[in-house]
Amino acid sequence: MKQVKQRTLLIYILLLLFLAGLAAYCVRYVALGGRWASFSGNLGAFEDGLPALGQIVDRNGVVLYDAAAGAYSENGTLRRATLHAVGDKAGNISTSALQNFRKQLLGYDLLTGTAGGGGRVYLTLDSRLQTAAYEALGSRKGTIGVYNYKTGELLCMVSTPTFDPADPPTIQDGDARYDGVYLNRFLSSTFTPGSVFKVVTAAAALEKLEGLETRTFQCTGSTVIGGDTITCPSAHGTMDFAGALAKSCNCAFAHLAVELGGETLSQYAQEAGLLSSHTVSGISTAAGSYVISENDSEIGWSGVGQYEDLANPCALMTMMGTIGGRGTAQEPYLLDKVTSMTGTAARSTGSSGKMHLWSADTCAALAEMLRNNVQTVYGQSRFGDLPVCAKSGTAEVGQGKTPHSWFAGFVDSDTLPLAFVVLAENSGGGSSVAGSMAAKVLRTAAELY
Repeated sequence: MKQVKQRTLLIYILLLLFLAGLAAYCVRYVALGGRWASFSGNLGAFEDGLPALGQIVDRNGVVLYDAAAGAYSENGTLRRATLHAVGDKAGNISTSALQNFRKQLLGYDLLTGTAGGGGRVYLTLDSRLQTAAYEALGSRKGTIGVYNYKTGELLCMVSTPTFDPADPPTIQDGDARYDGVYLNRFLSSTFTPGSVFKVVTAAAALEKLEGLETRTFQCTGSTVIGGDTITCPSAHGTMDFAGALAKSCNCAFAHLAVELGGETLSQYAQEAGLLSSHTVSGISTAAGSYVISENDSEIGWSGVGQYEDLANPCALMTMMGTIGGRGTAQEPYLLDKVTSMTGTAARSTGSSGKMHLWSADTCAALAEMLRNNVQTVYGQSRFGDLPVCAKSGTAEVGQGKTPHSWFAGFVDSDTLPLAFVVLAENSGGGSSVAGSMAAKVLRTAAELY
């Protein structure tokens, strides 16, 4: 009898252990099943380390990559334009959809696993705008980004240099044609911002310096600060504050920077989102930097976007969108929705949140000045009827090197609320080079939307 009781107790203990193990497995299956399914060792869903199920498509359903067939779009230009968004088969581009949206591509479900044939992953990108931006950049290295600051949809994200992922080249070390080709410059790089940073200095001046609107500035082409000479491309003469921004006067803004101080400029750059890493549908962006100096000349140069200032293109675009939204804008996102391969069971993803920037009054004043830049300096005719507000930048990147060309801003419109950024590395004047690229892309957007 005693042996029966002991055996019964042992059976109960084993049963409890079994049930506990089963419960633990169920909990882990619910929590980690998607990760298990998206492990590249899952031969039922992966081939040579790449998802073998699902499709990546643009916002209109244009197929960019068919995982089951292992095939990209038939359009070679589109393949190059979307390389950094879609990814390459070797997995070299860490910010790509092939690397970051694997679970969605596999169409994993708790009940059916990956038996549904994968998911159709809709990106917010528009292939037509991607192609226009790629063609605008031409042979230059750089990036162009466009997003709807009311909804957060990232409509365009092009990075160059690029290559055809359907026929990848053999890239030798030191080949300048492919310098940084695996890097998504829009998300993962930082660059000297040049005069685009004057928007941050202007915001700080508007909020911290009394009587700014009535002040005048005199530019003779150069000024001495802290024993160092701050130069302008030309003598701008007498200007008010808005005129100093429109003419991008280094002398005026360097003096304003010294008056504000490095601590204040760092604070405003942080508030602008330029010094932090952000996420775009879970993909991290590079954080910019601002070094606080005790030297007045270095503070002056930092206030005009030089010295050791660094900014990420996506962050600058978002800052401009938030000015367009008068202090509030949706943060950009890339993953729009996921459906089954038959188009059913749509699951929306949407924006990650809102960006808040300075005060509504400050942003309204900045928007007015950025609009004045286009109307009085850059040329409204380039943008047709679009009410574009923008700031150019010509960023010095070393003696003997051609400056980086920047153009960033937004369309001040409820029907076409687009913010944009253009960077063309080592390409010269911001307004003439990057501004022309922005005009081409924005005109295409106006025709499309």
